[in-house]
Amino acid sequence: MPAPIRVVFLGGLGEIGRNCMAIEQDDRLLLIDCGLMFPDADMHGIDLVLPDFTWLRENADRIEACVATHGHEDHVGGLQFLLRDASFPVYGSAVTLGLAAGRIEEAGLLDRTELVVVADNERRKIGPFDVEFIPVTHSVPHAFAIAVHTPQGVILHSGDFKLDLTPVDGRRTDLARLGAIASAEGIRLLLCDSTNAEEKGYSPSETSIGSVLRSLFHEHSDRRIITASFASHIHRVQQIIDAAVATDRKVATLGRSMQRNVRLARDLGVLRVPEHTLIDIEEIDDHPPERVCIISTGSQGEPMSALSLMARGDSKWLKVGEHDTVILSSHAIPGNEFNVTRVIDGLLRAGAEVVHSGVADVHATGHAQADELKTYFSIVEPEWFVPVHGEYRHMVANARLGETMGIPRTNILVCEDGDVIEIDDDGVSPVGRVPAGYLYVDGIVGDVGQGVLRDRRVLAEEGVVVVVVTVDVEAGKVLTGPEIITRGWVYAPEAEDLLDEACEVVAAAVEATLSKGIRDPEGLERDVRRAAGRFVNERTKRRPMIVPVVMEA
Repeated sequence: MPAPIRVVFLGGLGEIGRNCMAIEQDDRLLLIDCGLMFPDADMHGIDLVLPDFTWLRENADRIEACVATHGHEDHVGGLQFLLRDASFPVYGSAVTLGLAAGRIEEAGLLDRTELVVVADNERRKIGPFDVEFIPVTHSVPHAFAIAVHTPQGVILHSGDFKLDLTPVDGRRTDLARLGAIASAEGIRLLLCDSTNAEEKGYSPSETSIGSVLRSLFHEHSDRRIITASFASHIHRVQQIIDAAVATDRKVATLGRSMQRNVRLARDLGVLRVPEHTLIDIEEIDDHPPERVCIISTGSQGEPMSALSLMARGDSKWLKVGEHDTVILSSHAIPGNEFNVTRVIDGLLRAGAEVVHSGVADVHATGHAQADELKTYFSIVEPEWFVPVHGEYRHMVANARLGETMGIPRTNILVCEDGDVIEIDDDGVSPVGRVPAGYLYVDGIVGDVGQGVLRDRRVLAEEGVVVVVVTVDVEAGKVLTGPEIITRGWVYAPEAEDLLDEACEVVAAAVEATLSKGIRDPEGLERDVRRAAGRFVNERTKRRPMIVPVVMEA
């Protein structure tokens, strides 16, 4: 009787990002992806959000390797942090490893790993794991689905994918191989991308964006064109370059990640650019504006990105004006809508014309929509199904699609981060949980907890009131103060009467406490906080952070 196989979900179930899971076989662990998530607007001061690595750190000596489905940050961006606590090889396509290597190198951790390039449809023995890398089409080149052939049957991880029949590079999702595995060995467990499960129909082909871009380039032939897209979306960059070449424009890249990825893609042969077309950003003024195309980072409105700097008039390379057309060839990731809108407004105020996905078809998703997912289910015919990669509502929608396509409801598990499932002769069942909270990055990994974030939210939304009072402990009386210092509650020069009244209330509370014989600073601070908080709430209906400071003379 073959031993059970376990799957541990560490991130990516119930959110967009932090994709990370582990398969446990023969007491060894195989990671599939290790990604990060970008912070929500209420995560004040947070740079990045990682999976909770507690369980992986405790089992670091059991990690055999990580296999990366593709090179997006939400799938490989966490490697540079996990490699501080564990050392293991990473397997993936040349493009995927090239994108991941830059971050790992910046962290000085290349000596903690070996980057192992695998080819399309290659099957590798990685420790006890028998792993097959199956080509899929996505919005970054050379993505994979991962099939792990185990004693308990094949575990298929779809990776992020779409069924694009006319991809830019001609590399389609290998449905033939998926079907061959399904009809020969069968798919015991499917883990499938849920991102667009709520979207009906089929996703448009990436090549459909090329014709739109060419039309826009012709329509704006008398203007300088600035485009923005994800730096990893090499196929989109290819189509922008093709449109520029067709209209006799020079191309300059702007933004460190765009410049790095274009260089990488050219070196690997996945981006074709005529030699005479690319120019340095410093050379754009040497050419007529209508003969220039700039490909920039910042399509998500990141505050310090190249496009945001342009929108604020702070770019050192160019000044956007009435003779510019800016094409945002992307769609705002959930949570980034405000930042993108702010950038669009800034560009319009500068006089530029802005084209975005709301007014033209300049973006195509990289994730399968409902009818594509149903096609996928009909080919792989899994015995068991766990939706992954998406918010909870996306996974529920994907589960319903699976049921529609004949997967028994009893064989569909909607899991969450931290869940552990076991595959044995009887089927698939939940068997426990591991830590799977958020690990916040603010300068140093993990130095910010929920308590700090909660304080930051209060400071951002309500402000702070600091109450300073000096007491003579022996005499039991107030010597100086109270003095009230506030930021974000009221503007002190305009609220002197209110602050004076607050001082009187706090002074009375301190004197009352002292008269009861209470002398310890903690007790005094508690009463100062209570008195100040009650006054502030009653008079202004606000709840700023109250910071009492009691000094002994």
